Amino acid sequence: MNNKIYHIIAIVTAAIWGTTFISSKILLQEGLSPAMIMTLRFAMAYICMLPFMRKGEIFCPNLKDELLMMVLGISGGSLYFLFENTALVYTLASNVAIIIAATPLLTTLAIHLISRQERVERSMYLYSLLSLFGVGLVVFNGEFILKLNPLGDILTLGAAVMWVIYSIVVLYLQSRYAPLMITRKVFFYGVVTLIPYFIFAEPFDISLETLSKPVVAGNLLYLGILASLICYWTWNMVIEKLGAVHATNYLYINPIVAMITAHVVLNERITPLAVIGTVLILSGVYLAERGKQKSNEIQSASS
Repeated sequence: MNNKIYHIIAIVTAAIWGTTFISSKILLQEGLSPAMIMTLRFAMAYICMLPFMRKGEIFCPNLKDELLMMVLGISGGSLYFLFENTALVYTLASNVAIIIAATPLLTTLAIHLISRQERVERSMYLYSLLSLFGVGLVVFNGEFILKLNPLGDILTLGAAVMWVIYSIVVLYLQSRYAPLMITRKVFFYGVVTLIPYFIFAEPFDISLETLSKPVVAGNLLYLGILASLICYWTWNMVIEKLGAVHATNYLYINPIVAMITAHVVLNERITPLAVIGTVLILSGVYLAERGKQKSNEIQSASS
């Protein structure tokens, strides 16, 4: 498959994830808790993947890799969502969005300092900061309200770190396991590691009447099948083909799509500052990818 196709897949995946904020908000209004939403969407995705499981793929051939798969389920599933959603109780949604938006930059730093599997150009940091500044304009959308809350902001930073860990571990495992198997493991351990939470913190209590509502069933199907089953699989595939740094850079598109979706579905306004922020985000992502292409061309010419 042409490498450009994977860039398109990354953009589409990031765009779909940008719409999940609105879908989750609708489910929250219907009485579902964040932990319930995450559990239902992951369980649905896992069940749908079972028919595609090949013989010998139940467990990894060694304990180390199986434990790393559990780390993926925690970092990309249970702990990530618990950190992010709990943070919303203690701090402003704008704070959460801004800190989460720093994930691509944190991933770039982590790959450079911890994992030497990918070469990171200095220009990537500048382009990432440009996109991050644009995210700030989009998230605040003309209303500059920033209230620091140590607990909420630390929890949000924890969620961002979880996704960085997820990206690095996927990068490590993708040479030995297919993206489909990695994705299935993420869903399984994401659900399993939430069981203690439901035992000690919040009972899993949801009625069939609630689940049978068209708005609830429709949004759960969207989150479970498209945003989880398909998107986690395509994202793991994109990390394998493009690398964690450049794949994660496309996550800057999330707030743009969230803003547009909120405007269409929830009638939230879009200000001129948010439009400027959108231009800055897209410019940063474009310059980062163009810089990578030039670097690859120079390396090919010298080899």
